[in-house]
Amino acid sequence: MTEAVRLDAVSKVYGRGQSAVAALREVSVGIPRGTFTAVMGPSGSGKSTFLHCAAGLDVPSSGAVRLGGADLTGMDENALTELRRRRIGFVFQAFNLVSALTVTENITLPLKLAGARVDGAWLEEVVHRVGLGGRADHRPAQLSGGQQQRVAIARALVTRPEVVFGDEPTGALDTMTARDVLTLLREVVSALGQTVVMVTHDPVAASYADTVLFLADGRIVDAMTAPTAEKVAERMTRLGAWK
Repeated sequence: MTEAVRLDAVSKVYGRGQSAVAALREVSVGIPRGTFTAVMGPSGSGKSTFLHCAAGLDVPSSGAVRLGGADLTGMDENALTELRRRRIGFVFQAFNLVSALTVTENITLPLKLAGARVDGAWLEEVVHRVGLGGRADHRPAQLSGGQQQRVAIARALVTRPEVVFGDEPTGALDTMTARDVLTLLREVVSALGQTVVMVTHDPVAASYADTVLFLADGRIVDAMTAPTAEKVAERMTRLGAWK
């Protein structure tokens, strides 16, 4: 199976001298294409830094990050911005929708920013997939939190990205709504062949993934396939003890 994302000996250090903090320490891992990967760990373990480096939002202090055949490490900020617009999708805990824009306008905003044409058939497919049929002309204030997150997921998918990165995408949602959003993310992997990498603190959310990577002190210390919420919670308890 080909890899969508590859990190090789990636380290990230913030600050200098005695105040330096190592957020990642020589992390090496490949994320297979068409899979759902959850990233977990105690607070301060390096989860967000891992996601930011893998997605080209932050530059490693050392090591290499590859997206498909592209080496992100040597790119300048303009090249990284262009790559993120065309090849990466993002879903955050805060929905980050533009209140003055309709659902359709929010979804297609990345295409407009990139100067790319909107594929009407694909837009219709994405809107259908995320369950927003009939709400295309609504504005964010007219939608529930779960519906707003569905707009954010549609916005991440509309550019046909190679990878969708989620940073606590269900963190602001109630339990039932979070389950619906996680089921949607699971479906875009299973039905559309999308690659999803999600940082979460929630064992139930992680159980929707194919693989869970566990971080502690800036290193990947374990991985779990076919996760269940109970197994993930047990592993996290042990990680908390290590911290």
